[in-house]
Amino acid sequence: MTSIIQCLMRVMLVFAVSMSSISVMAEGLGAEENNLVKFPGGRTFLVRLSLTDKSGTPYRIDNPLEFLSPKAVDRRIRQHLTVDSTDLPVNPAYIERIKSIEGVEVVCVSKWHNTVLVRVGEMSRAKTLAALPFVSDYIKVFTAPDSIEKSTRSVYHKELDKWNGETDADYGMAAQNIDLVNGRPLHQMGYRGRGMTIAVFDGGFMNVDRIPAMSHVHILGTRDFVAFKSENIFQEHDHGTKVLSTMAVDVAGVFVGTSPEADFWLLRAEDTATESLAEEDYWTAAAEFADSVGVDIISSSLGFQDFDDKSTDHKYAELDGRHALISRTASMLSSKGIVHVNSAGNEGLGTWKKINFPADAVDILAVGAVNLRRINATFSSVGPTEDGRVKPDIMSLGSPATVISGRGSVNNDMGTSFAAPIISGMVACLWQSAPKKTAHQVMDAIRRSGDNADTPNNVFGYGIPNFEKAYKLLHEK
Repeated sequence: MTSIIQCLMRVMLVFAVSMSSISVMAEGLGAEENNLVKFPGGRTFLVRLSLTDKSGTPYRIDNPLEFLSPKAVDRRIRQHLTVDSTDLPVNPAYIERIKSIEGVEVVCVSKWHNTVLVRVGEMSRAKTLAALPFVSDYIKVFTAPDSIEKSTRSVYHKELDKWNGETDADYGMAAQNIDLVNGRPLHQMGYRGRGMTIAVFDGGFMNVDRIPAMSHVHILGTRDFVAFKSENIFQEHDHGTKVLSTMAVDVAGVFVGTSPEADFWLLRAEDTATESLAEEDYWTAAAEFADSVGVDIISSSLGFQDFDDKSTDHKYAELDGRHALISRTASMLSSKGIVHVNSAGNEGLGTWKKINFPADAVDILAVGAVNLRRINATFSSVGPTEDGRVKPDIMSLGSPATVISGRGSVNNDMGTSFAAPIISGMVACLWQSAPKKTAHQVMDAIRRSGDNADTPNNVFGYGIPNFEKAYKLLHEK
C-alpha cells in the first residue's frame, strides 16, 4: 500500500523539486542507513479480529451521552440524524476477555465495524483468539520489519521570511491558495471558521508546537492512533505541519490560511515507517474518535493502495467505497454529520493512475490538484470508482500550493495533500455561515459551485469550486 506521502516522493522526483518538498525524507529527518533503528518491540504481528455481535453491552442507544460527547450528540440532533447500533461501543466484556489472553495486546477498537486490532508476538495467538465464541474471523494486517528510520526534530526558523517581490497585503504568500477557489468573500463577510472544529489526520506535525507562526493556532488536542506510538507527534515528519498551515496560520500580510479561526484536533493516523493494512484500522480509530468529540470536518491527506506485503495490495475492483475498511469508514462519516475531505492521490504519473483509498468513499469530497492556470496536475489521480461514480469530486490548488514547512519556512509544494486542506478550511467557513445545514447540503453546494458542474468528468470532477457561489447556493430558499 502506498500512502499519499510516499506517492508525493515519486511526484517530487519527476518534477525535480528541491529537498524541501514533501516526502518521508522530509527536512531534518534524513534517510541514511546509519539512521536506522531496530523496530520497537521486535518481532510482532497485528491481527484484526471481527466480532459476532454487541450482545450484553451495558450501553444503550437512548443514552448516547455515555459514549458520545455533548457536541457529537448536538451535531446529530442539528442534522436530524439518529444514533444507531454502530455508535454503540464494542462490548467491554469481549475486550476484557481478549486482553486476558497471555501475549495479546489490544491496539485499537472499531465500534462502527465491531472489530478489534491486537498485537501478538506469535501468530499462534491468533488461532487462540479465533476460537473465542464471539470472534467470527481474523486477518493478519501487519508483520514487523527488522528496522525503521529514526525520527528526530529538525531545526526551525523563528520568523517567517517574506519572499522577494510583492505579496498580498492581507493574505501574504498564501493568497493564491484561497483566491483560486474564491474564498476571500466569505472571510470578508466574517466567516473565518470560528466555532467549527476540524480534525487533521496525518503522520506527523513537526515543530507545530514551536514555530511562532503556529503559536496562535486553536489546537484542542492531539492523539496518536498508530500501534507503535511516537514519543512526540511534533517530532515526526512535517507533512501534517504543511497541511495544517494551509488552514490554520494567521499572520496578516505574511501567511493566512483558509480557516484561521477554526479549532483543530491533530490526529496521527499514519505510520510513515511502514505500509500495511493496519493503517486502515488506525485511520478508522481516528475517525471514530473525531466523531465522538464532535468534530465537524475531517481533513485527511492520507491515502492507500499498496503495501509492504504485496499479497495484500488493493485492486481496482475494490474501488467501490465499500470494500476497503478505510473506505467503509469514510463512507459512514456523512451519516454521522461530518464532512470528510480527502486528497485524491498522486498516482497520475504512476502505474496505478487512479484515486487511492479512501478517496473512493461515498458522500465525501475527494480533492484533486490543479495549477494556477486551472489545469489539472499530471500527477493528480483520476476516477471513476469501480461502481461508476465521478471522482475526484472537486479540484483545488496543489501544483504547487503555498505551505509552511516543519522548519518554519514558506515553500511552494506539490500534491493533492495540500489541495484537500485548502478546501477543508473553506468548508469550515461556508458551514459557519449556515450551521443548520447538513453535511450533505454543504457538500452538494460545493460541488454545484464547481466550474465543471454541468459536465463532471473523471479528471476534474465537478471542477474548481467557487465558495462565494457555494455560499449563495447554500443560502437559497
